[in-house]
Amino acid sequence: MITAFVQFQLAPETTLDDATAIFRSTAPRYLGLRGLIRKHYIFNPDNAKAGGFYVFENRAAAEAVFDDAWRALVNEKYGCEPELTFFDSPVCVDNVKGEIIVLPK
Repeated sequence: MITAFVQFQLAPETTLDDATAIFRSTAPRYLGLRGLIRKHYIFNPDNAKAGGFYVFENRAAAEAVFDDAWRALVNEKYGCEPELTFFDSPVCVDNVKGEIIVLPK
């Protein structure tokens, strides 16, 4: 699994309600997206920093999403360049399912 951490700056006056409305407007584009296991939107009201944690099946699936068109969309919608970092996710604890998922070697 691969976890992608995305951050971008919203306007300083953005509230949690504002951010939630923005996120709800973009969430449908990720529903059923090939290779995406889960996405968590994030917002820090102290500095209006926003973004998301995305968990993908593999790096290729993640890179297919975070292409030039995606960067242009973020730039257009939020007025800034997104910061993107990839992490390997070899172990996952899922308390909803009550299981630990470990990637095979």
